[in-house]
Amino acid sequence: MALKAFVVEDQPGIRDSLIEALAEIAGIEPAGWAPNETAATAWLRDPAHHWDIAIVDLVLEPGGGSGFGVLQAFRKRPPTQKMVVLTATANPDVRRRCEEMGADGVFDKAMETEAMLDYCVKLARAAGGH
Repeated sequence: MALKAFVVEDQPGIRDSLIEALAEIAGIEPAGWAPNETAATAWLRDPAHHWDIAIVDLVLEPGGGSGFGVLQAFRKRPPTQKMVVLTATANPDVRRRCEEMGADGVFDKAMETEAMLDYCVKLARAAGGH
């Protein structure tokens, strides 16, 4: 069974290309997406929704909270559910803060998108996907 990814990203172009890349490269199905913290938290908490990995941007819609809030809300989650951060603000302090909040990985949008996709491919392989 393919892994399912939920994407928390407010920029439609980035979100769409990320969902497409996950499907093409890692065979990961899109579970859904949200442009802000409130919508993301509500969707991810709903027991009717299945997800294996959440890819979270830290800077979301103005007034829509942040990826830090999403990380905080899911600090305690089953070990089978992974949360990774893909952000343009991945400096050492931000990385440390995300890891302290339970992120399984922190990747810089400008330089580490491929590394994040590689991480997802490894997850999919470990789960018996591609």
